[in-house]
Amino acid sequence: MCGIAGIIGAGDGRHRAALQRMTDAMRRRGPDAQGQWESAPSADGHRVLFGHRRLAILDLSPHGVQPMVLPETGDCIVLNGEIYNFAALRDRLKERPTALQSTGDTAVLLRMLSLCGDQALPDLRGMFALAFRDQRSGNVLLARDPLGIKPLYFAINPATSGDWSLVFASEVRAIMASGLLAQHRLDRRAVASILWNGFTVAPVTAVEGIESLLPGEAAWFDPGGRLLRRFAYWRAPAPGQGPVATEEELEAALLDSVRSHLISDVPVGVFLSGGVDSSAVANLAARSGASEVNTFTLTFNEAERNEGDIARAVAKAIGTRHAEVLLTEQDFLARLQPALNSLDQPSFDGLNSFFMSHAVRDAGFTVALVGSGGDELFGGYSSFRDLPRLLQANRWIAHGPAASKQWLAEGVRRVLRSSRQAYEPQTRWAKLPDMLAAGPSAEDLYQLAYALFLPANQRALRAGGSADPGLISGLPSERHRQLAEELAGRSDLGAIAMLEQRLFLGERLLRDTDATSMAASIETRLPLVDTTLLSVVLRLPDSIRFHPVRMKPLLRRAGLKGLDPQLFNRPKSGFELPFDRWLRQALGQEIEATLLDTAAVEGAGLDAAEVRRLWLAFKAGAKGLYWTRLWALYSLIRWTQVNHVGM
Repeated sequence: MCGIAGIIGAGDGRHRAALQRMTDAMRRRGPDAQGQWESAPSADGHRVLFGHRRLAILDLSPHGVQPMVLPETGDCIVLNGEIYNFAALRDRLKERPTALQSTGDTAVLLRMLSLCGDQALPDLRGMFALAFRDQRSGNVLLARDPLGIKPLYFAINPATSGDWSLVFASEVRAIMASGLLAQHRLDRRAVASILWNGFTVAPVTAVEGIESLLPGEAAWFDPGGRLLRRFAYWRAPAPGQGPVATEEELEAALLDSVRSHLISDVPVGVFLSGGVDSSAVANLAARSGASEVNTFTLTFNEAERNEGDIARAVAKAIGTRHAEVLLTEQDFLARLQPALNSLDQPSFDGLNSFFMSHAVRDAGFTVALVGSGGDELFGGYSSFRDLPRLLQANRWIAHGPAASKQWLAEGVRRVLRSSRQAYEPQTRWAKLPDMLAAGPSAEDLYQLAYALFLPANQRALRAGGSADPGLISGLPSERHRQLAEELAGRSDLGAIAMLEQRLFLGERLLRDTDATSMAASIETRLPLVDTTLLSVVLRLPDSIRFHPVRMKPLLRRAGLKGLDPQLFNRPKSGFELPFDRWLRQALGQEIEATLLDTAAVEGAGLDAAEVRRLWLAFKAGAKGLYWTRLWALYSLIRWTQVNHVGM
């Protein structure tokens, strides 16, 4: 796990200094080593500069350092992430006479790309963001893993006659640190996205002019930094591809995934919340033959969020070496600023990973497995229960007269308005009129169901009450179109699972986990977010994969084998910090000072009067107004202040 950066189309001292600033900004991503590489100038004087920060996981020797150059070709690579099937890929290369200079995955990947170009990408199993320069053509390939575990951002110089063409990095803030961008302006689409989702959705980022490569996407640039081709090299398998999977096949795939994710030359820990997903990962790690499994749990004084007793019982049943980390409100407040500073972009999530990652790092570990992804694979959220019903209702309504549809939506709206309060409830039920009017589109209905605010309140919260700038149902237009294509032919449950994986998991959980864990110099691995495992799961019939909805029976049977089922027969509880209580106590003072600061609020593209109204209503205990709404605004405002980004 590392940080990568680069500049294309330049190569003087100014740009070398810019590259150094980028790698310096990512020191926590790779505290073990740093390196830079520079190509010879092309015929028209262009150069390529690569930079790397290393967190040593595989091949701890100097042979594993990056940027890595293939001696016989001159091809060069920088990689952030892990290629879990590198041993199998290395076996393919044994027919080749040239020995690899490193025992790690980067050397194998470099050789594969040198031989096969971008045709090697679909064969990779792992989490990665990479930049590869082909010596023969001078062209540069950027690529990101299929499920979006590792981020990759780039900016194209708007001045076509400028002395650089393209800059890229593992973090938005690293590109900002380069000093190559003339200004750092808040992207209006990002403000609208945060009000809708609580986070930005790729390819949009918080900073105007900086773009995210999409999951499973790659792009070739010529030596001058001009885009040659941008393409998706991976798509989720379509329904009906291959034979129906069996439960035995799924269990084997789960064990194989966990075993692959345990490959490391340093000790590996497991985040254990006591829920089904993380318990399954820990149990599978023990069953896979790991010599010792070390588990870690975050505990709280607040009983409603504390799962310490449950996690302790699970760890004892599995036989792990277990440690608990108590996080009090006072501890949280004392470390709140560093935790928030770890977020590369504004988000209302991620801080639990920050505190857990630091605890694991303090215990001497640099790799940790997490259970994220199980709910998306096996239907663990309430969306799998609620949204199919709404989709069916919307299809039924769509066949009726338009007037009837409008009458029904207005009727529901009148009922909801009958209980007026200081601020309108921002619940799923309050969105029902908008959802009924949305039509039978899974992506639009899903987005409305998850929206932090009702569309009308979003408009009121944006400065000037402007319409969504280029968004469709809270999504960038190109992402909305891509999702619609990916959902085609899937069942309602299959479509919701894909949306949960692509949006809630891919754009929120994975990105925030990457940023906050990297702030602790920890590599987090996700065995339940794996393309090989996904290919098996997608061949399961819905009746086996999802039912009973929210119970995840398949994962329980395959992942919790040997454990007492009574340990997990309790209501589902997410791995969350007790924000709601804290916001109404000492933490509320910090939030209030920010949300009532007119200049700061307006600098983040928000309407100060509406933000004030929202905060006062929350403080007064308005029903249907959850802490996530306030935290999303606070995160946005504070991020713009700390990073000196304005409208």
